[in-house]
Amino acid sequence: MNLNEMREVLAKRDIQLTRSLGQNFLHDGNQLRRIVDAAEISPVDKILEIGPGLGPLTELLLQKAGRVLAIEMDARLVAFLRERFSHPHFELLHADALRILKEEPRDWSDWKLVANLPYSVASPILVELAAGRRAPKKIVATLQLEVAQRLMAGADDDDYGILTLLVQLDFVPRGWFKIPPGCFFPAPDVDSAGVVLERRAAPLLPENLRASFVKIVKRAFSQRRKMILKLLKADWPKEKLEAAFGALNISLLERAEKLTLEQFVALTKILCGAS
Repeated sequence: MNLNEMREVLAKRDIQLTRSLGQNFLHDGNQLRRIVDAAEISPVDKILEIGPGLGPLTELLLQKAGRVLAIEMDARLVAFLRERFSHPHFELLHADALRILKEEPRDWSDWKLVANLPYSVASPILVELAAGRRAPKKIVATLQLEVAQRLMAGADDDDYGILTLLVQLDFVPRGWFKIPPGCFFPAPDVDSAGVVLERRAAPLLPENLRASFVKIVKRAFSQRRKMILKLLKADWPKEKLEAAFGALNISLLERAEKLTLEQFVALTKILCGAS
């Protein structure tokens, strides 16, 4: 579906796109194929697509995947998609994807997420979906450029922070590519990028320590200009923190953005008595 076809469908059905839903539809064929190629889809793959819109990406996914499950919140688009696709391997849910991920957890471990995510909820969707053993084996998604940069960041980068660590705990960033605003309709006011994330072969933390890791990371970045030791004292005894920092050769004056993912993992294990 090219831009002219997209405009025609929207006009014929009198559909006014809603900014609050993050409805910026990717129509550029080269970028759509780039996303599909990055996902390395085979006929045995099961694909989760969140926010299919008018289905330009869906069409390409159905040509390669064994199954596609799409979740769309806008009833007007759901009606169009049900008319457009009658593929036996296509399932469409009219639902709020974020609510489903939070309230109806399921095992996505043998699925891939391939989507032009609605920018208004992209970050919480990724955090919810990417956590733990039930996370998809691969994520290829279109996001705001600033969100993509946070996902790709490393320690001491300006974009390094909570989102970086919550996603990279389970996923290895494999690459990203910029997508110009003109590839979308309507063109967004922000730059965009496609990201490729691959689930780690082995978890860095036992599942029972995940909540503690999240607590430590959020506390550590709650005030970026403050020393991490002072911030963590709200939850842990000073003596225990100093001992843990000493064991890991972390300066007592260090700030959160200087600590690597591996150091946050090691700190969590020590503070929780797991190492």
